[in-house]
Amino acid sequence: MATATLDPIAVKLDAMFNATDSDGDGYVDWSDYQRIIDRYLSAYNISREDRRAQALTAMYQMYWMELLRHADGTGRLDKEQYHHANRAASVDISRFNMVEGLSHAIFDVMDIDGGNTISKDEFQRYLKVWDITSPDAVEAFHEMDLDGDGTISRHEFIRAVREFFYSPNLNSPGSLLFGHLGR
Repeated sequence: MATATLDPIAVKLDAMFNATDSDGDGYVDWSDYQRIIDRYLSAYNISREDRRAQALTAMYQMYWMELLRHADGTGRLDKEQYHHANRAASVDISRFNMVEGLSHAIFDVMDIDGGNTISKDEFQRYLKVWDITSPDAVEAFHEMDLDGDGTISRHEFIRAVREFFYSPNLNSPGSLLFGHLGR
């Protein structure tokens, strides 16, 4: 009997799709992203007028437009279209660098005190935004803290997001953003 080879990027995109499909209808559309933005603003107590909220919204809008462009989408994406579009958008930086741009906007929201680092409390709010309840998800914080100083720097966070989209290792720090996957 042949065993199926696990595609680690697909496993991670499945987790992201499931977390993004906030209404559970089997599709991702703009309203799902709007709910995620609203969750960020609520979890981090940021008003819509705040520059961080505006930057986050703008980055998600650009990201959404790139997903639609790469999937030839008509307003909503099923899981297969979502996979294809994310893979394409993560490497096609001709119009928008999704991995870098969105990561910086999310980091700015998460960094409540403006110290250019993310504390464990700030990271736990991120888990709440994405409704990540896996008991081992908080381990990602310690794995992402590469220098062991008790915080995640901007560099460490951006590196982790790059790993999420590009690393085939399901145990790399960035691959743990949604908890341990593929077990």
